[in-house]
Amino acid sequence: MAELEIHHEGHESDAAGKMVGVIAAILAVFLSVVTIASHRTHTAAIINKTTANDQWSYYQANRLKVHNVELGENLLTIIGSKSDAVEKIHSDYEAQKEKYDSGSKENKERAEAAEKASETAEMRALRFDFGEGLLEIGLVLTSMYFIARKKMFPVMGVLAGLAGTVCAAAGLFV
Repeated sequence: MAELEIHHEGHESDAAGKMVGVIAAILAVFLSVVTIASHRTHTAAIINKTTANDQWSYYQANRLKVHNVELGENLLTIIGSKSDAVEKIHSDYEAQKEKYDSGSKENKERAEAAEKASETAEMRALRFDFGEGLLEIGLVLTSMYFIARKKMFPVMGVLAGLAGTVCAAAGLFV
């Protein structure tokens, strides 16, 4: 069976290569953190949007109930009967109408709050996405050193990584 020989000569003296490797590792760690933050923020935006849609559906349902009660009141008015039973139904309709009106107002407020939270999360996620992209570019540029042995690549990579970190950090303050 043939043995595999690994040659190590020349690697010990490449101090710049070791430094570039450390920089690439640091960029990779920042990239993973920003990627996770981006994914979590996108998930939060979707959950908030779903909550808003649900609340708007509840709002619509309550508004339909109010409309039905108003229709019943109109029918009672047209019939024009003034018995005790009609008065009881009329007062029952008023109570239902008040209940559905307050419920629809609460649903509307919840829907608007969830929509605002979704928009905020989307703005935050956009900043995380830009940061993620710049960190990826920085990592690739830094790694180009190992192919071309040009020090400009790690410098450009660090600059892209710093820009990505700043963009991602801006997402924390939205």
